Amino acid sequence: MFGAGDRTLLVLGGARSGKSAHAQRLAEACGGDLRYIATAQAFDGEMQDRIARHRQDRDDRWRTIEAPVDLAGAIAGADAAGVVLLIDCLTLWASNLLLAELDATAALASLIDMLRETRGRIILVSNEVGLGIVPDNALARRFRDLAGTINQAVAAAADRVHFIAAGLPLVLK
Repeated sequence: MFGAGDRTLLVLGGARSGKSAHAQRLAEACGGDLRYIATAQAFDGEMQDRIARHRQDRDDRWRTIEAPVDLAGAIAGADAAGVVLLIDCLTLWASNLLLAELDATAALASLIDMLRETRGRIILVSNEVGLGIVPDNALARRFRDLAGTINQAVAAAADRVHFIAAGLPLVLK
């Protein structure tokens, strides 16, 4: 949960670890105006199904904002006192930046600046991809490295960090 003066929480975990459900429960417990910033893009049927399932998990208290690449801009546009932003997820955002060949370093700097300036509360979800073997191709290694860089920068800027394994939270910060 958030402490009295806390505004930012990073929720990390592996695939299907329960991180999104944990983040959503914490956001809903905060009360206020709930906004979900989605970074996913539906390039195939499986992803369309995943997005639909995530939408079904949220009730009508939630307003969804699509932000596949301009995450800082989406935060700036949705942020206000009393707002709780749930950003799901940073690793999909990293993929989108890589595939669009955008400047990920500049995008990350803008995100960190936004996290420091927000008036509402922000919960960010991200996959921890650095616990496995070294990927066998250059693009996958670039993705793993970028995801790790993003996670480290956001964790350093966040007030709190939770790691989720088997649906159970471990407080890291």
